[in-house]
Amino acid sequence: MSILGIGVDIVEIARLDASIQRQGQPFLDRCFLESEQAYCNSHREPARSYAARFAAKEAVAKALGTGFGAQLGWLDVEVRRKASGEPFIVLHGTGAETAGRLGVTEILVSLSHGELYAVANAVAIKGG
Repeated sequence: MSILGIGVDIVEIARLDASIQRQGQPFLDRCFLESEQAYCNSHREPARSYAARFAAKEAVAKALGTGFGAQLGWLDVEVRRKASGEPFIVLHGTGAETAGRLGVTEILVSLSHGELYAVANAVAIKGG
């Protein structure tokens, strides 16, 4: 087992909230799966949860070394939570194919947010 790459991203919560307000549902549908939207919308301040997930997706793209494009789409990266509350990543479609081609077997992720910013760190693990 080895580390393929690491990624980190920070998002200004107010800026992401402004994008949501300006672009509405089309923005949410372009960046977040239905399950992610349901989770974020269940909170009193959804923008914080959206910002943390947005940062996580960016961090995953950096950890894989692909960025977003032909090898990884926004909806290919899903942020879920275990019963314990720990976040984890599930890759879909082209993202799952790319990870397989790169030998990635797991992506570890950590999320945090405060009043102004949300941050995420991702580590792409290669091999078993």
